[in-house]
Amino acid sequence: MTKTLLTSVLVFVLSFFAGKVVAQEVTVELGSDQIGLNETFTIKISVANEKIKSYDQFPDIPGFQKQGVSQSSSMNVINGQVTSSNSIIQYYRPTKKGEFQLPSFSININGQNFDFQGKMITVTDAVSNQGSGRSGGLFDPFSDFFGRAEEEPEYIELDDEAFFSVTVDKEEIYAREGFTVALAFYMSETNQAPFNFYKPGEQLDKVLKQIKPSNAWEENYNITNIEPEQVTINGKRWVRYKVYEATFFPFSEGTIEIPSIPWEMIKYRVARNPSFFGASRQEDFKTFYSSPKTVTVKPLPPHPLRNEVAVGQFQLRENITDLEVETGQGFNYNFGVTGVGNINSLPAPKLISGANLNTYDPNVRQQINRGYGRVSGIKEFSYYLTINEPGDVNLANHFEWIYFDPEQAAYDTLKPAAQIRVVGESKTNQAISNQRLGGVYDRIGTEDNEFSNERYKYYFGTAINVLLLAVLILLAIIILRKNNG
Repeated sequence: MTKTLLTSVLVFVLSFFAGKVVAQEVTVELGSDQIGLNETFTIKISVANEKIKSYDQFPDIPGFQKQGVSQSSSMNVINGQVTSSNSIIQYYRPTKKGEFQLPSFSININGQNFDFQGKMITVTDAVSNQGSGRSGGLFDPFSDFFGRAEEEPEYIELDDEAFFSVTVDKEEIYAREGFTVALAFYMSETNQAPFNFYKPGEQLDKVLKQIKPSNAWEENYNITNIEPEQVTINGKRWVRYKVYEATFFPFSEGTIEIPSIPWEMIKYRVARNPSFFGASRQEDFKTFYSSPKTVTVKPLPPHPLRNEVAVGQFQLRENITDLEVETGQGFNYNFGVTGVGNINSLPAPKLISGANLNTYDPNVRQQINRGYGRVSGIKEFSYYLTINEPGDVNLANHFEWIYFDPEQAAYDTLKPAAQIRVVGESKTNQAISNQRLGGVYDRIGTEDNEFSNERYKYYFGTAINVLLLAVLILLAIIILRKNNG
């Protein structure tokens, strides 16, 4: 038997390099339509010519309880053609008699979804296995070959060295300052207990309802794949699986409480004496609990703009430092704020009015980076400017951007360093004349209408007065005639 197995392995290797391995094929094999109350039902999914690297949870069956999952592999060599098969088997134990429907189901195998048809299963009274040739609801050739059924192995739970953690990078911050929250599962490099994630998406949806502060802006790092990372904690090496990370910017002072969070993992129990034909491990569950966290949010120190300024570490980035233009000639100026903080909410710089400098509302562009436990980026305010008087103009006299630096616990101001040399004749009088002429010309039609309205009101009032006077005279004549007659 050993020689045959060795020959088969050799043929497999040679055929692999010869490019004769056939393409992948996924099949499903369901247990018997009718089983006894003391038997098991199985769903077996096989993948041809490829290892099973990942798979979803098997479906639940009404009236059945999941007992565990096992994996197996096989290889065949026919006429030099090598085929291999890797399988996963889910075991179900019936809990009562009756007819139960296994619905149609979908399972993701190695990143690809596969749909399978269900079936009706009838559970009868317990049956005797002597001579039945059935094991787990399927025909078992090994039972007939050896004259006995394989005994179900005893499963034991291994001690684990793992934990689930909710971490915050700061426990005390100022209002509108960011703090980062991360949720991760940790296993030491020496951990022997086998784990797998159990419905992480569904669990995360419930967890976030408990940890997200209601009065804060969220910048989510959008973790889509749970990948292992090597980290060192107190001199010991761990494998970290991060499931969520985000930075929150509270709008106002107060206290943010993050409670203890439960996180359920699949923890497999392993066979004490694994056999060649039996399942080597059985699916079980373990819930881990994180430690609660508290973040204190302090108010900003007194300042006239305390409720308006940005909070973070910022610098000014300009695209010009020295420029020569003619009076009245337009040019572009970019006031860029870069640094660490809530980039999305950065306000525009304050404009200091000047008689000779004209500007319009800026175009705004921003880029936000989320990573390494912080939110950073740049926000640019692009202005179109004109200057009417010749001379040297310092833009620091026209723009300023005030913010609060939490590291220094102080307010600071960003001002431009750009110097503009303006040449040519003064355009101030021309600009004023244009404004005045424009005002007069714009009002010609209006004034004409106003004059017309005033003349109309005058003539209409005069006509009414004459009419009233005539009526009074007529009444007086009538009264005199009656008295004389």
